[in-house]
Amino acid sequence: MSLERVFSVEFSPPRNPEGVEKLRATRAELARVAPAYYSVTFGAGGSTREGTLSTTLEIHGAGLHAVPHISCIASTRASVRELLAAYRESGIRHLVALRGDAPSGVAGSAGELRHAADLVELVRAEFGSWFRIEVAAYPEIHPQARSPAEDVQNFVRKVRAGADSAITQYFYNDDAYFRFVEEVARLGCSVPIVPGIMPITNFTQLARFSDNCGAEIPRWIRRRLESYGDDRASIRAFGADVVAALCERLLAQGAPGLHFYTMNMAAPTLEIWRRAHLPVPQR
Repeated sequence: MSLERVFSVEFSPPRNPEGVEKLRATRAELARVAPAYYSVTFGAGGSTREGTLSTTLEIHGAGLHAVPHISCIASTRASVRELLAAYRESGIRHLVALRGDAPSGVAGSAGELRHAADLVELVRAEFGSWFRIEVAAYPEIHPQARSPAEDVQNFVRKVRAGADSAITQYFYNDDAYFRFVEEVARLGCSVPIVPGIMPITNFTQLARFSDNCGAEIPRWIRRRLESYGDDRASIRAFGADVVAALCERLLAQGAPGLHFYTMNMAAPTLEIWRRAHLPVPQR
């Protein structure tokens, strides 16, 4: 029996009317490859709460599988409960549950729920099995983890709290992903862990993101990207080759799908989709 793989995409809620129109166009382009679902991020401390809600409901209203992110930092149980109830009332049945980041100037432990496992427990206690719950995984170790062992234990804690599956932070070293999967499996954790995939389109931006989230850019990739300078076409072509090859290796070795961080752009993801020979529905 073949493994049923899940291929999904992620958006950020737009910040202005122009962004709304751009995201609609991006969504229409990506619909050509029929992603299993479209997730929508949640800003630090809930800063995009209303944007996440409205974007999710628009995607859902278009007949697509919309999956909102929800985080608990700087939130109360009541505010989280209210948001989850709004999603349930709208027929949303799938969430990405995260600890999230605190807004600038706010302590990271602010709020009544301190960890993603606490949020997962609340969802299960209040809403039972209504929601399918995704959580985050960090193959290259969460930047705030005190040790690799602690990071693995934190992940397992989220799963035991009631998570159904996980999406990883992006990475370019597939060995880190498979080692992480093996480590959590040894602890009895067998939920699907889907690799997060970040297209490479802008080296300066990618380096900044990677420094902030702890994702490693292997030296050979970094040096090649640096060598292209401002040649964006070469950066994109090289990036598409590297990431498509990564996707092929991940799937060949048993990854249960791929989740694309689109940065609200369709072309980079579609190019990787094409080069990696991912499924496209017949018309």
